Amino acid sequence: MRLSREKISKLSHVIIDELVLHNEIDFIEDRNSIRLEIVKILTEELTKEEALEKEARRKIESQKKTVPEGSLEWDVLYRKYYAEELKKL
Repeated sequence: MRLSREKISKLSHVIIDELVLHNEIDFIEDRNSIRLEIVKILTEELTKEEALEKEARRKIESQKKTVPEGSLEWDVLYRKYYAEELKKL
C-alpha cells in the first residue's frame, strides 16, 4: 500500500496521541523522537511491502500464459506469490 509522506506523518501523530492516553506507558525519549522513529519504521515496512508486491507481479507477468489482472486466476497467483515472498522475509 502506498501512502504519501503526509499520511505517514499523520498516522505517526495518531499513534503518539493514542500512546499518550495510556497511563501505563512511560516515555523515556521525547515524543517527537518517538514519532520520527514511527515514521521511519512505517516507511521501511511500506517499502518492503511494495517490493513484495512488485515481485509477485513480476512472477505473474513471467508466466508463459498471459493472465489478465483482476481475473480470479490472477488473484490466486498474486496471493500465492505474495505469500511466498513474505515467507522469504
